[in-house]
Amino acid sequence: MPTLPYGSWPSPIEAAEVAASSPRIDGARFVGEDIWWSESLPGERGRTAILSVGIGGGDTAPEVLLPAPWSVRSRVHEYGGGAWAVTDEGSLVFVEHSDQRVWRMAPGTEPEPLTPADTGARFGDLVCSGDRLLAVRETHDDGAAAPLRDIVSIALDGSGIHVLAAGRGFYAAPAPSPDGRLLAYVAWDHPDMPWDRTDLQIVPLGATTTHAPRTIAGGPGVSALQPEWSGGALLYASDASGRWQLERRRADGDEPGDEQQLTSGDADTGGPLWNLGARWYAPLADGRILAVRTHGRDTLTIRAADGTGERVLDVPISAQILVRDVRGARALVTGAGATAPMGLWLVDVDDPGATRAVRGGALPRDEAWYPRARAMTFTGPSGPVHAFDYPPTNPGTHAPEGERAPYVVTVHGGPTAHVAGEVSPAVAYLTSRGIGVLDVNYGGSTGYGRAYRERLKGQWGIVDVQDVVAAASGLADAGLADRARTAIKGGSAGGWTVLAALTGSDAFAAGISRYGVGDLRALAADTHDFEARYLDGLVGPLPEAEQIYIERSPLSHMDGLSAPVLLLQGAEDRVVPPAQAEALRDALAAGGIPHALVIYPDEAHGFRQAATIVHALESELSFLGQVFDFETPGVPTLPLER
Repeated sequence: MPTLPYGSWPSPIEAAEVAASSPRIDGARFVGEDIWWSESLPGERGRTAILSVGIGGGDTAPEVLLPAPWSVRSRVHEYGGGAWAVTDEGSLVFVEHSDQRVWRMAPGTEPEPLTPADTGARFGDLVCSGDRLLAVRETHDDGAAAPLRDIVSIALDGSGIHVLAAGRGFYAAPAPSPDGRLLAYVAWDHPDMPWDRTDLQIVPLGATTTHAPRTIAGGPGVSALQPEWSGGALLYASDASGRWQLERRRADGDEPGDEQQLTSGDADTGGPLWNLGARWYAPLADGRILAVRTHGRDTLTIRAADGTGERVLDVPISAQILVRDVRGARALVTGAGATAPMGLWLVDVDDPGATRAVRGGALPRDEAWYPRARAMTFTGPSGPVHAFDYPPTNPGTHAPEGERAPYVVTVHGGPTAHVAGEVSPAVAYLTSRGIGVLDVNYGGSTGYGRAYRERLKGQWGIVDVQDVVAAASGLADAGLADRARTAIKGGSAGGWTVLAALTGSDAFAAGISRYGVGDLRALAADTHDFEARYLDGLVGPLPEAEQIYIERSPLSHMDGLSAPVLLLQGAEDRVVPPAQAEALRDALAAGGIPHALVIYPDEAHGFRQAATIVHALESELSFLGQVFDFETPGVPTLPLER
């Protein structure tokens, strides 16, 4: 076995392999004897297609049900979700990305529009209910201060649209009762985000005019999510106890005590509602409940209808689990695991050993090339800091005795989100070359309860920075990382933490920011409506907290930055506009700091196209090699400027 310095180990894992792995799946359904799902296709400029295979599986290649150039993607709240559904007779209804209209496609026919053109309307969270389609609608009017949102019923014969619920800032999760009488949904208003406070409400569904809603759960300091009907009662998740737990309530119950908490303990069934259509549990036809339970990592559980008798299913996934559809005792679930990359899985709750991947879920090469994540906890100023360590892993190479590994500390976006230690081809792209990766769930992350999540309340740019510094220092103190060759990388809100850590500490020798935030006031002025008041909770309300915005912004402290920085940005990003990256580039150039800015045309917030993913990964590796002084054979050199 050859001995080579960390960072320069030869690896067969190329950036193109990473781009082609781990499909991006948004929804799946049982349709007759087939399974349908939506998948982003990096090789087709990132368009989202609807694919299909038979339930029986086998080696049959998926059938593309929706051909190019059609692309299924909602832009409600900018992050979208719930962009397609299937009617009782097997027709596809979907939101076309280019015009945001709802279209219907019967098998063997061309799509036909169900909603009019040029109205400024977007649709998401689609749910079929008999002869109508329910959806969250977001209407953009150039003369309005903010978009208007409501829940609407769209006739599947194209005869019209009528409003079911209106008057709130945001809506999600329309859930019609099986008898067609009632509609349950989630609503909230600025300045709250859906993990801060929501109201679970009910209105009559059969009426053609809007009615005053009845609020049955949620309220101040409580996030209620995902209403589902089961056995004449309403199920939902609520974090009134400090963790998202499942509760049941009679639809006609108004008195305290009408609700019944079905789960308990130090785990969540629920998560941050960034995307519409997210489902963390599903009631089965026999009343049992299939649910995701999260504390750091995910588990998939099945329990009796009364919440008793929880059984953990032995399945190969433990991260990013969402329940997409159920039929009988079988479920379609997306997720990843310690040795299984992201995939769509068919799970039999009575025979979990028969779980199989429908799409994805398989590593492209031997497991020996992929590190097993090690859960680690460090001590930070605000309390414990949870993280997952991916050590350098290469079955054919080792480092010289006594050399410590360079590391990349990765910071997830959100910041209201979390990581769970799943196997990752993108991580293996680095670790197989001798570069370790430490993935940090800093204070503010989900997956550890409301108290951990709210450690970041008013403290963004402080607690998150302290926590990633504590994690990096703890790893170096343990002798696992080279303190002088530790970089920090993050995207979006994670990019903010990258820049804040570089300007506010000396813990990192380099930084990589993907579409990161550098100026808080500019972000507050330029970002989209869904997040327009997000900073109220993370930093403080404007204009009262303006001085804090100035003080916290990395652009206010560029004179304290000396580490090289790589900036990667999408030209069409409406969440963190390119002006942020350009201002950072100008400040780096003015300070004579080694840097590079790459702006990708036709990319938005998050990279979807194969060519972009490849170039970004190779650029990051070239950048690390240059600043940490190791060879990166086979990777084009990214020019750095001063």
